[in-house]
Amino acid sequence: MTAKQILGLGLMTTLATLMVLPMGPDRGEAGETGAAYKVLAPISRGNLTIFPVVADRSHDTRNFLTLDEGLRSGDVVVSEAGSLRPLIRGHQGYITDGAEVNRLVLVNNSEHPLILLAGEIVTGGKQDRVVGKDRIVPPKSDPIDLAVFCVEPGRWVATKSDFGSFHSQMAQPSVRRSAMAEKNQAKVWSEVHASASAMAAGASLQAARDMASTSSYARVMGNEEVKQRVDAVAAPLERSYQGVIRELRDRNAVGVVVAVNDQIIWADLFASTALLEKYWPKLIRSYAAEALTRPTSPGRPDVKAAQAYLQNFGARRESVESEPGVYRRTERTGEGFTAFELTALLPGTGFDVHVAKMAD
Repeated sequence: MTAKQILGLGLMTTLATLMVLPMGPDRGEAGETGAAYKVLAPISRGNLTIFPVVADRSHDTRNFLTLDEGLRSGDVVVSEAGSLRPLIRGHQGYITDGAEVNRLVLVNNSEHPLILLAGEIVTGGKQDRVVGKDRIVPPKSDPIDLAVFCVEPGRWVATKSDFGSFHSQMAQPSVRRSAMAEKNQAKVWSEVHASASAMAAGASLQAARDMASTSSYARVMGNEEVKQRVDAVAAPLERSYQGVIRELRDRNAVGVVVAVNDQIIWADLFASTALLEKYWPKLIRSYAAEALTRPTSPGRPDVKAAQAYLQNFGARRESVESEPGVYRRTERTGEGFTAFELTALLPGTGFDVHVAKMAD
C-alpha cells in the first residue's frame, strides 16, 4: 500500500458541488441553520472600527475543541506529511512521501471535535503555515490532510518535527482572504511581504533590521515593537468589547463587523458567545495589524452600513464541500463579497459554527 493510500484511509469522503444561485439567505432574518444578526454601536481606535454583533439565538459549543487548546494539551498533533509517525489505529509503519509546502498532516486524539479556522497560524516544521479553510475534525481521528499556505517563504529547514500555535494572533484579513477566497500561495506571500514592509516602515532601525532578517510572518508580528504597536490599537478595543460581551451575554454577543478607515472589510460570527471569547484575543490583534498596515484616511461607516453588510448574503455562485456527518462548508460569492459558512453536522448540532464574510 502506498503512503498516499495509507493517508487516504484517514480521510472522510468529501463532496463538492458548484452551482449558480439567484439569491442566498438574508441574515437580517434567521435562515435554516443560521442566526439573524443585529449590529450595535461601534468601538473605534485609530483607523480601526469594530461593530459588535448580537444574534437571535445561541448554541451549545462546549464540546468543541480549538486548535490552541488541542496543541497546548498535546491531544492534537500537526506535522509535515513526510515526518509524522502514522497514528492510524493499528498501523505500525511510517508515512514517507515527503514534506510539501501546502500540505500538513493533523491528528485529533482528543475526545472532542476540533474546530480549525482559516487564518490560524502554526509555527515549526520546515516552514510556518496558515490554515487555508475552516473545517471540523472528528474526535479520535485518523491523520487528515490539512490544506495550508506557507507564511514563511524563506525557510525549508525543520526547526522541530511538530508544530505549535502562534497563539497571540491570527493572520490579518488580507492574508486570510488570499488563503480562503483566492486560494493562491503567491498572493499569500505577496500579502505577507506587504505586511512586513509596512510594519518595518514604522519601526526603529534595529527592529526594521530584525524584520528584514526573517521571512516569517509570525516572527514579524512577534517583534516586540510590532507587538507594542498592535497592542496599542488592540488592547483598548479588546477590553471595551469584553465589557460589551459581559453586558450582552444574555443577548448573545457572537461576533463583529470590521472596518478600516471608511471601508467595511470583514465580519467574523460564531455560534456562541463562549466560542467568540476563545478567539477574540487573536482576532482583535489580526484586525489591528490590518489597520496598521493601511494608510489612515478620513471617514468611518455607520451602524446602518454595517447592518446592511451583514444582511446581504445574496449569492451569484455557491460552492459546497462536505464531510458527511461532520461538517459542511459553504462558499458564497456575491456582489462585492465572498462569505464562508462552517456548519456542524455532528449529532446534536446542525448549526453554523463560524461565518466569515470578506469584502472584495
